[in-house]
Amino acid sequence: MRWPSLVAAGVLLGVTACSPQAGEAPVVYPPETLSQPPQTPEPVTVPDAVSATREEILKHAQRGSLSGLSRFAAQNAGFVSNFGGEPDRDYWDLMRRIGIDPNLKLRALMDLPVGVRDVDGVKWYVWPDLAAKSAEDLIPEKLSFRDRKRLRDLVGDDGIAEIRAGKGYPGMRTAIAEDGRWVYFVLGQDGEDD
Repeated sequence: MRWPSLVAAGVLLGVTACSPQAGEAPVVYPPETLSQPPQTPEPVTVPDAVSATREEILKHAQRGSLSGLSRFAAQNAGFVSNFGGEPDRDYWDLMRRIGIDPNLKLRALMDLPVGVRDVDGVKWYVWPDLAAKSAEDLIPEKLSFRDRKRLRDLVGDDGIAEIRAGKGYPGMRTAIAEDGRWVYFVLGQDGEDD
C-alpha cells in the first residue's frame, strides 16, 4: 500500500469513527451557540469605595485574622457569610477546623476577575466575574471556551449540573456594593449546601 492510500484510509477511518453509529442520534448544538462569536467582556472599572473595601478585606485575610475579618463584616449592614444564619466568626471557625480556611479562600477569590451585577438599581462588584452572570447566561454552551473551562474549574461537574437545573452560580463568591458595603462572602459548594 502506498502513502496516499494510507492517508485516504486514515481520513475515511476518522470520519466513520466520528460519525454516529446506526441507531445513535447525532450530536446537535443549538444554532445560537454556533452563530454567535464568543463575547469578550468589557473591562470592569472598580470604584474607589469598592477598592478601599477590597483592600480592607485583604488586609485581614492576609493576616489570617478571622477576628478582624468578622469585625469588619459586622460593620457592613446585612452582610452574609452562610445560609444557615450562624454568626460569621463561628461559621468561619468551623470551616477552618474542617480544613477550609476562609482567609486563604478569600485571598484566592479576590485574585479572580471581577464582574458587575445590578441588584435593585445598585451595582454589586462580584468575584469571580462568572458569579455575576444570571443562571441562564451561565449555561456552558452560552460561554466562550475559555469561560467554560474556568466554570468547570471553579464549580466542577456537580456545579454545572446545578446551573443546568436553573440554579445560579453555586461556587465560592463575594460581592461589594458600589458604595463600598461588603455584601457577602459565601463558600458555596466548598463549605455548605446553598
